[in-house]
Amino acid sequence: MTKKFQALVAMLLAFAMIAAACGSDDEGSAPAEVVEEVVAEAPAEAPAEAPAEVVEEAPAEEAPAEEAPAEEVAEETTVGLVYDLAGRGDQSFNDSAAAGLDASGAIGSESTPNEDGSNRGELLQLAAETNDIVIGVGFAFAEDMAAVAPANPDTNFAIVDEVVEADNVASLIFAEEQGSYLVGAAAALKSETGHIGFIGGVSIGLILKFEAGYTAGAKSVNPDIIVDVKYISDPPDFSGFGDPGSAKEIANSMYAGGADVVYHAAGGSGGGLFEAAKETSEAGTHVWAIGVDSDQYLTADASVQPYILTSMLKRVDVAVQTVIEAQAAGTFVGNVTTFDLSVDGVGYSTSGGFVDDIAAELDAIKADIVSGAIVVPTAP
Repeated sequence: MTKKFQALVAMLLAFAMIAAACGSDDEGSAPAEVVEEVVAEAPAEAPAEAPAEVVEEAPAEEAPAEEAPAEEVAEETTVGLVYDLAGRGDQSFNDSAAAGLDASGAIGSESTPNEDGSNRGELLQLAAETNDIVIGVGFAFAEDMAAVAPANPDTNFAIVDEVVEADNVASLIFAEEQGSYLVGAAAALKSETGHIGFIGGVSIGLILKFEAGYTAGAKSVNPDIIVDVKYISDPPDFSGFGDPGSAKEIANSMYAGGADVVYHAAGGSGGGLFEAAKETSEAGTHVWAIGVDSDQYLTADASVQPYILTSMLKRVDVAVQTVIEAQAAGTFVGNVTTFDLSVDGVGYSTSGGFVDDIAAELDAIKADIVSGAIVVPTAP
């Protein structure tokens, strides 16, 4: 029984007692039209004129909030999603986070930092003032979130790809090296030249995990394979995550040098790799590109799809949806959660069917990683 209903019953009982004291013809009863309204709201087993203490013990009519379907509960939750620099529409990292918000059914407000990212803290604070939970999509939010979260103890926060130690912050971490190991193995299995490449957006510790896993996976298949490695930019220059022109130039150089499979971990720059793979292939030598974060075969232009071998799946969508649903259900915990192969937090895509012939080998490698038989390095 709701608090509202209990208050209504008590008020009506008091009204009935006053009416009786004033000489009502029907002693002990509220006016008929009022009783009808109470009965309409009351549970069938609780008489409208029952004493207040009996009414309080009547079975609750409404299900507890935690028993409601997750999608219904989430609809009442407000989420402030603050993207990394490229924002929604990057066909990669940010779009994966957006997919998680969309799947949750929650009410979302979305924002993207300015070109140099200098207003990240301001955006987090603004989102905290009007939302139940605020999610920063990317490691670059760590410093600002470490300041904003303690200043807003009644709001919960989550950050992707970094750890912020605060009671109201959930840190969502991924085993990118494990997923990269699988696509590295796929690259080696598909390469006809024994020569492959890796393009990193910015040479930071996070992206080095992608390189390390990719190289280790490829060498597990072919110890003699050549792996070209090139980063678009170095910190504090983070433009490498949004520079498809440079990615295309690097990819063309790798293909011209003999690489026939190139993997990128460069966010929005990846479109340049796909264009290079298309142009090189149409010029007479079929080559492959490997996407990152989301299944980029599904989001890329149809003209480049024939050249996207697979993508390393980093399930930012699952992580975002999971933390939103925890907030909605009242089970949010400020801790570190790692999404790895054992929970399908990372993996590889099969769209296009280009890895169907090696899927059994890749799945066997995955099983060995999950069991611990293979330990994937996190640094080159």
